Parts: sequence; C-alpha cells; structure tokens
Amino acid sequence: MEEAEGFSIRKELRITQELGRKVAREYPEFVNGLVAFDKAGMASGALPRKTKELIAVALSVVKECVYCIGWHVRAALREGATKDEIMEAAFVGCVLGGGPAWMYVKLVYKAIEELEPEVKPKPSKSE
Repeated sequence: MEEAEGFSIRKELRITQELGRKVAREYPEFVNGLVAFDKAGMASGALPRKTKELIAVALSVVKECVYCIGWHVRAALREGATKDEIMEAAFVGCVLGGGPAWMYVKLVYKAIEELEPEVKPKPSKSE
C-alpha cells in the first residue's frame, strides 16, 4: 500500500478506468458480463444501493484493495452516504479484518477527503 505524500486515490481510479477501457475493447464479452453482474448485484432491491456501497467499502477494507476502496467510496458518496457512514462501514471492515485492515481504513479517510468535494450525490427519488 502506498502511503507516500504524492499518493492519490483520484489518480489510481483514473489509471484503472483507462486500463479497464483497454481490456473492455479486447475482451468485450467478459467485461460486458462482469458489468451486467455488477449492475444486477448492486442495484437497489431489499437493500438500497447506498447500503450495498457501504457494505462494499467494508469488504474493500477487509480485502485490502486500494482500487476497490476508491471506487466504492466514490459510489457511496454518489448515493448520498455521509463521511460518518462511510467511515463506520470501514471500521466494521477493520473489526473483521484486524490490524492489517486498519492500514486501509486510513485510505478510506483519504478517499473521502479527495473525492467528497467533487462528487455530487444523486438526487433522491422523492426530490
């Protein structure tokens, strides 16, 4: 895990998105299937999408996935999650992941700091 001063969640997300587009051009059947699977699994149902994104933040901490943290923190913010909700989800991940997961909780905090100012939450359906 990078903790250097110059480390940027935003930059890491941009790099993975660029690589993802390249992979999608070469392997569209696989990527399209994966995107459909993700869309179905993360859609609102018995659990609203915001809750699913908070669960994904916790799992990203447990799995120690920097890219997943950035992706799901941004998605949770878009779904209207607050900083406190996202951090609490990360702490749940830390409880399950132990000491090593604590290193990644710090990245959740950094992701919120970087991404929150630029992410506009989706309007709620009641608006």
